[in-house]
Amino acid sequence: MAAPTATSEGKGGEAPGEMTSAEFYFDSNSHFGTHEELLKDGVRMKGFRRALNTNQHIFKDKIVLDIGAGTGILSMLAVKSGAKHVYGVESSGIIHIAKEIVKANKMSDKITLIKGKMEEVKLPVEKVDIIICDWMGYMLIQESLITTVIKARDKYLRKGGVIFPDRATVHICGIEDADYREQRIDFWDNVYGFNMSCMKEGSLTEPLIDMCQPQQVITSYATIHKIDLATAKLEDLKIQSKFQIASTTHDFCHALVLYFDVYFSKSHKPISISTGPRVPYTHWKQSVLYLDEPIPFHQGEKLNGTIAMYLEGDEKPKTIIELETDFNGKAESLKQKRTYKYG
Repeated sequence: MAAPTATSEGKGGEAPGEMTSAEFYFDSNSHFGTHEELLKDGVRMKGFRRALNTNQHIFKDKIVLDIGAGTGILSMLAVKSGAKHVYGVESSGIIHIAKEIVKANKMSDKITLIKGKMEEVKLPVEKVDIIICDWMGYMLIQESLITTVIKARDKYLRKGGVIFPDRATVHICGIEDADYREQRIDFWDNVYGFNMSCMKEGSLTEPLIDMCQPQQVITSYATIHKIDLATAKLEDLKIQSKFQIASTTHDFCHALVLYFDVYFSKSHKPISISTGPRVPYTHWKQSVLYLDEPIPFHQGEKLNGTIAMYLEGDEKPKTIIELETDFNGKAESLKQKRTYKYG
């Protein structure tokens, strides 16, 4: 039996493989390199594959919604795990390639791919049993699909349905980073003999998305936010927290680092994906917030702080981070305050 037909307010009817130049050049999610990086992210893919492959009892004969389907990899994993039918929604031009991929893997009768924004498409079914989505962005909330998943949950997820993954925690810790700080921040003091120190402000204000090495971490970590998509509301996207971290060594702390862990809590065995500095590379990396003044830690000394993080703007929202720190140590006492912007 053929699957019900979906409708969308966006464009439809393009042949598989047809991708306009506008889609390719102006939508980064249409770029093949974007999806290659996602598929080669071993930590990400291992987490999703384990979550779906080891929970076939949850997926068997279920109707699944895949939000931000991309190349269709999660849709196909859901079918292999026993899903009755998967509806994959993707707004970018990569969906034309995804249709070819699904056809090549002989799953066209099990997967319906719909081009359009999740908020605008109309699914051909009233309810789904499971939502799968890689909804996490940089710093968890930047360029994320959390808002989209919450709205889709309220509209389409049946009572008792599940979201994969469904929970996340955001953490903060301190790192030593003298060499890179000198390259990125102090570089502007003398650029080929010219004083460009006014550029420092921009370098300090924008978080650096990069991988930190485990040996750079010189403090404990603090959890600053938790979210459960089974019950989350849109206002839960705003992070507001006090924190305290303690030095594990005698060294300078040049930056604070944000990262997140995400959990498949409905899995019968614990499965999670971590983006922390002590785990292998992920495409999310970590978010580095350089301090105006390095903190001279002695082992065991504590740094107290408050952090607020939220999205600003509608079409392409920026992540705003408001950070205040208070340090009273043997070598020095420092109070610092800075607002960071990313996006």
